[in-house]
Order: sequence, then structure tokens, then C-alpha cells
Amino acid sequence: MTLSALDAAPIARRSLHDEVVTRVRDLIIEGALAPGTRIHEGQLCDKLAISRTPLREALKVLASEGLIELMPNRGAVVRKPTPPEVLDTLVVIGALEALAAEYACRNASETEIAELRAIHRRMLEFYARRDRLEYFKLNQSIHNAIVRLSGNRTLVATHDTLQARIKRVRFMGNDRAEQWQNSIAEHEEMIRALEARDPARLGAALRLHMENAWKRVRDAL
Repeated sequence: MTLSALDAAPIARRSLHDEVVTRVRDLIIEGALAPGTRIHEGQLCDKLAISRTPLREALKVLASEGLIELMPNRGAVVRKPTPPEVLDTLVVIGALEALAAEYACRNASETEIAELRAIHRRMLEFYARRDRLEYFKLNQSIHNAIVRLSGNRTLVATHDTLQARIKRVRFMGNDRAEQWQNSIAEHEEMIRALEARDPARLGAALRLHMENAWKRVRDAL
């Protein structure tokens, strides 16, 4: 996908900063702004009907997330993580989520677990529509929610940082029907393990999911 092929509507002025960050982040995740390419500010501003100031502020946020790099004399470049970096990051995310599982199973209320099941159901609705981007956002929100249920702020902050760095790579993992279907099954197991308040089962499911995430993306890298 290229920027010229995008059907990008102008951004409403309400919550402009957040809207710009979200829209540019989505362009990176979907691959419209490909890894390793320089972001042409003028072209992107025209597409989104915004000035350079809110775009540059958004690029700073995305740089802090690890999705782009601000290069001297080159401007902003979409970051392209190496395969070893992706593997290392997924291993650490798996370990963090397995640690969070222990606390989440103990601390989560029945209401919070029911809310997570509801998010899972909404995710399945996007899967049925084959809406990969909205599916992906809810997919990631489930992982983030499990970690938040741990109640450990340091764990949450570290997990958020690592998740942000490889959003584009994770999105690539469901580009084939079988891979996507397998990911759905793995998420179902996570929810069931949390509902059973079984930390060992949930931790194992989360680690396996990260191991399989690597298998799903390594060839594309």
C-alpha cells in the first residue's frame, strides 16, 4: 500500500493531537508508511489536511514509542526492527505477560474478567468482518489489559514500551488465514485460563502465543 492509494479523509480539529498520532500510527501499522522509508511531511500534511506543527508533535510521540526514528538531516524515518531484535522483544514480552498472569488471576475482579471476555467477543466480530486493523487494536488491548490487571505499574510501563516498538511487526502476523485462525484459538485459551483463575495455564498460554507470534512474522522480516 502507498500513500497515494490511501483514502485518507481530513482530520477533524477536535482532539487534533491525539487524532494525528492515531492516524499516523495506523498508517505505519498497516504498512502505508513502510519500514525504512522517510516520512514526507508535506505529502502527509496534505493527505490529512493539517499543518506541519501537529504532525511534528505527533512524530515525536511515535518516536518515543519506537515506531519512527528522528534522523539528523533526514527527518523522520519509519523504524525497521531487525529479526533478532523482534525475537528478543517477543521473548521479553512473553515473560512479562506470564509474570502478569500470576497477579491478574489473583487480583482481577469478576467484573474485570467479564469485561475482558466482552473485548474478546468484539475482537471476534472484527475477525468475522476481516477488519485486520480494528481486530489488531482489540487484540493488543487484551494483552495490555491482562498486564494492567497485575496492578504492577513498572510491569505495565515496561510492557507498553515494548509493545509499541513492534506494533507493525505484530500486525503482519495475521496476513494468512491459517495464522489468523490460530491466533484466535490462542486468545480463546487465554481468556478461559483467566476465567479459571489458573496462573500457570494463563502464563503458559501467553508464552506460547509469543513463541507462535515469532513463527508468524519471522519469514516476513
